[in-house]
Amino acid sequence: MQRWRGLEEIPGDWGRSVVTIGSFDGVHRGHQLIINRVVDRARELGVRSVVVTFDPHPSEVVRPGSHPALLAPQPRRAELIAELGVDAVLVLPFTAEFSQESPETFFRQVLVDALHACLVIEGPNFRFGHRAAGDVALLTELGRAADCGVEVVDLQVRGAAGDGEPFSSTLTRRLVAAGDMAGAGEVLGRPHRVEGIVVRGAQRGRELGYPTANVETVPHSAVPADGVYAGWLTANGERMPAAISVGTNPTFDGTARTVEAYAVDRVGLDLYGLHVAVDFLAYLRGMEKFDSIEALLDRMADDVKQARELTDAA
Repeated sequence: MQRWRGLEEIPGDWGRSVVTIGSFDGVHRGHQLIINRVVDRARELGVRSVVVTFDPHPSEVVRPGSHPALLAPQPRRAELIAELGVDAVLVLPFTAEFSQESPETFFRQVLVDALHACLVIEGPNFRFGHRAAGDVALLTELGRAADCGVEVVDLQVRGAAGDGEPFSSTLTRRLVAAGDMAGAGEVLGRPHRVEGIVVRGAQRGRELGYPTANVETVPHSAVPADGVYAGWLTANGERMPAAISVGTNPTFDGTARTVEAYAVDRVGLDLYGLHVAVDFLAYLRGMEKFDSIEALLDRMADDVKQARELTDAA
């Protein structure tokens, strides 16, 4: 898959393409539905498929300080899109100047002049251009004049998560914030992940016999609710079952909120400075303050046992 940042990176000889546009944060099952449709239609028409997305999130530019919690950083988003068979991802830097472009200018510069779109596929609530003034009706009108078709896909995927609420990035963020990893996993079609660099912490886990990777997460990451979870720690391409703690370590009167992952039954790991991923499979319990180190160790042993069993079963 080709990856471009900005219109100037698109090859000059790029042919016609089928395109979809959106933030696609999390690349959840609703997003997968529309992207799969783009790939299928491109193959039918004998052209290439392109996903257009933005960085940073538009809300951070339009309303500074309102950046939603990110379900997947841009590189991870591109990986997930690539897995769906897309030919290219175009990341458009979202700036204050870019936010002022009219729907007509955006359509002409991006879809017609740069990507030579013969078909655009979107959900029914798609909006584009300055103040989100463009909608599917305008997109269809502009497309008709430019010999570019428009298809609208129903994205109403539902399940048990959110009591049957349609799957969306907003729903996923809410489930993650509540610690509902089963629900978030249903919407995403995979466990929720956070990423970051392993940094040195207080090293209490090492002293207690449970050395953890203290992960400094990517800014704006959607970090689950405080508690203990079963999941996986991935480092250097190796995925390891893990017991994961999110919170402030109240037994030690901690104040900083951290994400720490203990790779089950692994010894001698040196992960400092590495970029790692933590996947959350299941919520085990809330964050507790224990009266003694012995009580904490007993509970940690139980946490590790549950994490081992759940990841083995998964």
